[in-house]
Amino acid sequence: MLVLLPPSEGKAASGRGAPLKPESLALPGLASARAAVLDELVELCTADTEKAREVLGLSEGLRGEIAKNVELRTAGTRPAGEIYTGVLYDALDLASLDAAAGRRAGKSLLVFSGLWGAVRVGDRIPSYRCSMGVKLPGLGPLGAYWRDPMAEAMPEAAGDGLVLDLRSSAYTAAWKPKGEVAERTASVRVLHSQLVDGVEKRSVVSHFNKATKGRMVRDLLLAGARPKGPAELVGTLRELGYAVEAEAPARAGRAWSLDVVVTEVH
Repeated sequence: MLVLLPPSEGKAASGRGAPLKPESLALPGLASARAAVLDELVELCTADTEKAREVLGLSEGLRGEIAKNVELRTAGTRPAGEIYTGVLYDALDLASLDAAAGRRAGKSLLVFSGLWGAVRVGDRIPSYRCSMGVKLPGLGPLGAYWRDPMAEAMPEAAGDGLVLDLRSSAYTAAWKPKGEVAERTASVRVLHSQLVDGVEKRSVVSHFNKATKGRMVRDLLLAGARPKGPAELVGTLRELGYAVEAEAPARAGRAWSLDVVVTEVH
């Protein structure tokens, strides 16, 4: 099983470990594309902080984030699973997984990134600021920039098992599974259900969406679940206590769509 995650907008500080070693990152086929983004991002943030703030979409209060990008090549690193923070990663709580579940996380979780394309949670990276929605002056929109490199790298990363796609829309732009890979891909939407004047209303609420996805991945890892495809995933999630509504694709070569319905997040 390969689980595709979005990164977090906010990130923990860079660690005290050795500086970035690009050759150590997973998906080595992305190396040249990563180098191009890294070069332009560092140059942009070094040369003109005001332009960098505009390009990165940062408020005045987040101007300090630009300094992170200036030091990307020399800053300390820590595992990506520690760099990414926020609601989803708090619910996933990688640090508290037992040893077996932690090993499964290292093999199955892939975090998409505007800067790196995608990394494993064990890859050592510095803290940075560069979302997939950024349009770098020399490379253009990063979602479009990553499509060709990711199209080359992702089929091998996906292997022959289930692909559980939990990415946000900005990050799905970088890679959309096709053909046989798509047929064993399940994308998940979390719906918050509540009664309003006696009538059930469902909506997508950011907190419920992120927290439930993090908790769901954690539960799958702890259970040692290895569903072979979307239909088996539905059964596994229901056994784990999730209310799941599934929609098989109408045509071949399309991904499954799963709705996980929640009333509250524990």
